[in-house]
Amino acid sequence: MGKKVNSSGQLAANITKSASKQTYYTIRLFADSDRVADAYRAYGYFRWVDDVIDGELGSSVDRIAFINRQKSLLESCYRGESPGALCAEEWMLVDLVRNDSEKNSGLQTYLRNMMDVMIFDAKRRGEVISQVELFEYSHKLAKAVTEAIYYFIGHDDLSFCHEARYMAVTAAHITHMLRDAMEDVEAGYFNIPHEVLAAHGISPQSVQSQVYREWVCERAQLARGYFKLGHECTSKVKNWRCRLAGYAYTARFEWMLNTIERDNYCLRSGYPERKSLWAGLWMGWSALTSMFDSLRIKTEPRKPTPQPVRVDKR
Repeated sequence: MGKKVNSSGQLAANITKSASKQTYYTIRLFADSDRVADAYRAYGYFRWVDDVIDGELGSSVDRIAFINRQKSLLESCYRGESPGALCAEEWMLVDLVRNDSEKNSGLQTYLRNMMDVMIFDAKRRGEVISQVELFEYSHKLAKAVTEAIYYFIGHDDLSFCHEARYMAVTAAHITHMLRDAMEDVEAGYFNIPHEVLAAHGISPQSVQSQVYREWVCERAQLARGYFKLGHECTSKVKNWRCRLAGYAYTARFEWMLNTIERDNYCLRSGYPERKSLWAGLWMGWSALTSMFDSLRIKTEPRKPTPQPVRVDKR
């Protein structure tokens, strides 16, 4: 079994580095030393699942059959059952569960919520979603990613457990869906709820319409408010590595949100400048200044207070 564990760890690291160098180096530099390999597996496995759903499977039947197999594998692993014939990527999931010795761990929360996100993505292609589904989609992803960060980075340091801890990643996901809206439409994924479409009589492909722009503005302002609450929560995280990783994660989406606002909420099919040196420097500076600011905040616990959100209609 040792060879499989080592093999799945290397495969996961390769997938992670190829898909996201920021994620790869965040794990390498900040994750707890005894959890680095599993952090790569956690990211690498779902990166593979997402890529298969998006690109390799043409029909809805094939996508659903594939994700049902992954869901069944997850459940059987947590029941302690021996897996049957698996591909190399599926061993990443098996090894993750085998290494999870904690009851109701953050890793299990991550795996179950992220699997639900993948199931939703497999089923929603070509379909318009509801406002409730959109909320649940972002909440499950935010819960998964946040719990993974706390599980892999600074695990031995206690962290607060109220719902506000998910705000920063929720804001990041809202921004992510806005960024990819035009690309997603071409692939058959519609990120605007049917209530908005029905109320204004537009199609989900009308990304350049005034109604769509106004909806983008509302979502951007919501994300801005969530980022503010998220920063307040992150500033209270005890472990400095976890705090810095959190700021670095949200910085790239805050840069993207700034860009969408500068474009007056007109979404584009691509944002190549987000990979530029200038963007990277901005993100790094933002993460560091947020980190320095957090060091000046009093350590006395204080529940974050929701702030009013102003919508700038232009």
